Amino acid sequence: MSREQQVLYEDQIQQIDQALMRIIKEAEAKCALLVDKDGHLVTRQGFTHTLDTTALAALLAGSFASTKEIARLVGEPEFSVLFHQGKKDHIHISLINDRTILVIIFDDRTTIGMIRLYSKEIGESLKGILESGHTSKSESLELGKEFSDTAEAKLDDIFQDKF
Repeated sequence: MSREQQVLYEDQIQQIDQALMRIIKEAEAKCALLVDKDGHLVTRQGFTHTLDTTALAALLAGSFASTKEIARLVGEPEFSVLFHQGKKDHIHISLINDRTILVIIFDDRTTIGMIRLYSKEIGESLKGILESGHTSKSESLELGKEFSDTAEAKLDDIFQDKF
């Protein structure tokens, strides 16, 4: 099975960070994280100093993976949104695309309705940002082979002239 890789550039990360800051401000959330489905933290914004965001990212990705299996068992292709409600803090998790998860942590200063509204809007924006830098592993290999062939030809030319 061919596994796609996501390559993000600095300007994309800046755009993602701006989108995350927007949802924090407009929906009055505490923090927002972007996580890949393998459990790696892509970026984060907001009040995350007291959180182990690396462990949180891995656990959230695992939660989504197990929920996908639950969805399959009940006849759904997948559940695209998860919500965990605590006594004081709540977590809203939503799929952005087939590789990326948006996580919003919020408290009682806002409502789940506001979070859902803004996460859907920001999700579309994030999808556009992420897809603008989409590179598959096979495309990367093709580019690498092309570079390798060119470099090899240049080196042959240099060494043929020397000897």
